[in-house]
Amino acid sequence: MKWKKYTIDTTTEAVDFISSMLDEQGIEGIEIEDNVPLTQSETKGMFIDILPELPPDDGTARVSFYLDLEADQAACLAGVQKGLEELRGFVDLGEATITCSETEDKDWINNWKRYFKPFLVDDLLIKPTWEEIPEGMSGKLMIEIDPGTAFGTGSHETTQLCIRELQKYMKPGDRVLDVGTGSGILAIAALKLGASFAFGTDLDENAVAAARENAEVNGITETQFVLETGNIIDDGALQEKAGTGVYDVAVANILAPVIIALQGEAGKHLKEGGIFITSGIINTKEDEVRAAFEANPRWEILETARQNDWVSIVVRKK
Repeated sequence: MKWKKYTIDTTTEAVDFISSMLDEQGIEGIEIEDNVPLTQSETKGMFIDILPELPPDDGTARVSFYLDLEADQAACLAGVQKGLEELRGFVDLGEATITCSETEDKDWINNWKRYFKPFLVDDLLIKPTWEEIPEGMSGKLMIEIDPGTAFGTGSHETTQLCIRELQKYMKPGDRVLDVGTGSGILAIAALKLGASFAFGTDLDENAVAAARENAEVNGITETQFVLETGNIIDDGALQEKAGTGVYDVAVANILAPVIIALQGEAGKHLKEGGIFITSGIINTKEDEVRAAFEANPRWEILETARQNDWVSIVVRKK
């Protein structure tokens, strides 16, 4: 199968902003190329023996994305161009030129696996299913994960923010709602940390399948972790399956516009005093998400946490 590859020549400063914009456009398979060396904090706990040698960082970067040949190329590119113009007002995009090439699919879906190594989120070890447990880590609380085509290796800042907030706010025996479960990593983390039950939803049936497989690998049963495909924001049948006022904690690591839409629904499924952990919020969208929570008398904002350009907002149901 062949794909059209589009590459945006930009700056390292703009990479996260462009990546977030492409996500909002519904574009998957983003590839980032730059010469920024990993920091000590980024490499800590990653168990990488030899880091790649990079040329000097000149501040430039390339962000590539792939479109199926059957996709409406013109419409997609028009959306990307509009998104880039909107970003110009608050970040240096550099040239922001887009070049096109054609590429064979080959094993593109799996090539990323060589870069996914075991790492720690505080004391929680996250390990790819195809990797061995690193030396000296056998006693750690561990999650084994293979996200397949779903989002959620645990390495992204937004996932780490959610895991840390689960560790902080979740109590043993809590029931957890995971909206946009992806690989299932957050629900699995919650169950490993002592939750009694998790209910996960995702729009992508492939993500749901991956989450089921990951649950099984981690010794989690289908009665502990129930998964459903659909959009809980507007799917009445799914809303009914999820239940009303039955969860102690809800978590959503999605995108800011989805969280804004979701905050009107999520509270229905939480108990009084229940905690809603959100992330996937790029810092430029923080004020919009905060305003949505503040405008809803159901919510009390408890905490805002940040990691690099990403934000997590935690609220409590009044």
